[in-house]
Amino acid sequence: MKNLPLHWKIIIGLFLGIIYSFISSYLGWNKFTIDWIDPFGTIFIRLLKFIAVPLVLFSIISGVAALPDPSQLGRMGAKTLIAYLITTIAAVGIGLLIVNTFQPGNYIAEEQRIKNRIKYEIWTQQTEGVEILDGQNFSQDPKYQSLVGDASEALSEEAQNQKVSELREGAQEMKGAGPLQFFVDFVPDNIFLALTDGQKMLQVIFFAIFFGLVLVLIPKESAKPVVSLVNGINDVFLKMVEIVMNAAPFFVFALMAGIIAKMADSPAEVLEIFKGLLSYSVVLTFGLALMIFVFYPAFIMLIVRKLSYTEFFKRISPAQFLAFSTSSSAATLPVTMECVRDNLGVSKNITNFVLPIGATVNMDGTSLYQAVAVVFMAQMHMVDLTISQQMTIVLTATLASIGSAAVPSAGLVMMIVVLQSVGLNPAWIAIIFPVDRILDMMRTVVNVTGDATVSTIIAKSEGELNLDLYDKGVSVVR
Repeated sequence: MKNLPLHWKIIIGLFLGIIYSFISSYLGWNKFTIDWIDPFGTIFIRLLKFIAVPLVLFSIISGVAALPDPSQLGRMGAKTLIAYLITTIAAVGIGLLIVNTFQPGNYIAEEQRIKNRIKYEIWTQQTEGVEILDGQNFSQDPKYQSLVGDASEALSEEAQNQKVSELREGAQEMKGAGPLQFFVDFVPDNIFLALTDGQKMLQVIFFAIFFGLVLVLIPKESAKPVVSLVNGINDVFLKMVEIVMNAAPFFVFALMAGIIAKMADSPAEVLEIFKGLLSYSVVLTFGLALMIFVFYPAFIMLIVRKLSYTEFFKRISPAQFLAFSTSSSAATLPVTMECVRDNLGVSKNITNFVLPIGATVNMDGTSLYQAVAVVFMAQMHMVDLTISQQMTIVLTATLASIGSAAVPSAGLVMMIVVLQSVGLNPAWIAIIFPVDRILDMMRTVVNVTGDATVSTIIAKSEGELNLDLYDKGVSVVR
C-alpha cells in the first residue's frame, strides 16, 4: 500500500466509504457515522478551503510578477476566458441535446404528469406576469377536474418549502442587480474581508493580478524582496497541500461514509431516492460522462497531440477523485494545481493564473446540469419548450455559471434564475433535491477536468508545456 499511487489510494478510500456506509445503514450505525466519522470529512474540506484562498492569492501574484512582458497577461487572460466560454457553451449544448433526445421527464407516470401540468397552470394563474408557455389548458378539461383539488394542495405544499424559499431569496438578489454588477463585485472594497469570505474568490483574483502587475511595473530592486517573500509563502502553502494529501484516502473514506449516512437511514431508502428520479439521474450522468470522457480528451488530443487519452486521465485523476469527494472546485483547487503543474507539465505561471480563474468562472458541469434539469422538469410538467426558449436557457445558464460560487449546491440558486428566465415555477427545484448531492459530486469532476484541460491548452499555445516532467519523476501527487 505504501508504494501505491495516490489516486489508487483515494479510489480505495472512496469505495470503502461507500461500502461502509451501506453496512452502517443496514446495522443502524448511522448516528455513530454522522457523529464520529463524518466530522473528519468536514475537517478535510476545511483544511483544503483554508489553504485554497491564500494559495490563489500568492500563486497569482507570483505568476504575474514572473511574467517577462506585462502584455502576456492580457493575451493569456483573453485566451483563458475564450476557452472557458467555448467549453461552457459546449456543455449547455450537450445537455440540451441529450435531454431532448432521451426525454427523461416523459418516463414519469402519465397521471402524475397531468397532475403536475395542472399545478403549473394554477401557478401561472396565481403569478403576475407569467403565462402558460404552450397555450394548452388541462385544468379546464372536464376529464381532469378531479385532479385540480389535489394539484392545488400540492402547489401550496411546494410554496411552503423552506429551502426553496431561501434559494429564491438568493436568486432575487442576483436578479435585482444591475447589468454591470458582476464587474462591481469583481473589485473588493476590503481585501481582508474578501480573503475571509470563500465565496469572493473573484475579488481575491482581481487583487492578486493587480498586485502582481504593479510588482512588474516598479523597479526590480524594490520588487525583489516582495517577490521573494510571496514565492516563499507560496511554497509553504504548496507544502501544506502535499501534507494534507498524504491523509486524503482516510478523509475521503469519512466524506463518503458521512454523505450517504445523511441521505437516508437504510440502503433501501438510498436506492428508493434514486429510483424516483432514475431517468433524470441517468441522462444527466450520461451527459457529464460525455464531457469528461469524450469532449475534454478530444479537445486535448486535437491541440496537445503528444498527450494520449489514458495518460491525460492518469495525470489528473487525483484531482478528479478529490473533486468527486468534496463537491467543491475551490476545495479541490490546491490539488488541481499540483496535478496540472507537476503531472501535466504546465508552467507555474500558467497554472497560477488560469486555474484560480477557472475554479471561479468555469462551471461546465453546472451549466450542463441546469440545461438538463430545467428541460426535464418542463417535460414532467408536460410543458413543451420552443427552440427560442431553450436558447434562452443556453444564454442564462452560461451567464449564471460564471457567477456560480465554487461550493457545493451553488448551482441550485442559479437554476432558479434559469427557470424564471423561461417563465417556469422556481419551486420545481425541490423535485431534484433528493439526488442533487450525489450528482453535484459528478458535476464538480466535470468542472475540475475542464479547468485542467483549458490550462493545458493555454500552456501549449504559450509554449509553456513540458509533458516530460511527469516521466522524470517530478510529480508529488502520484
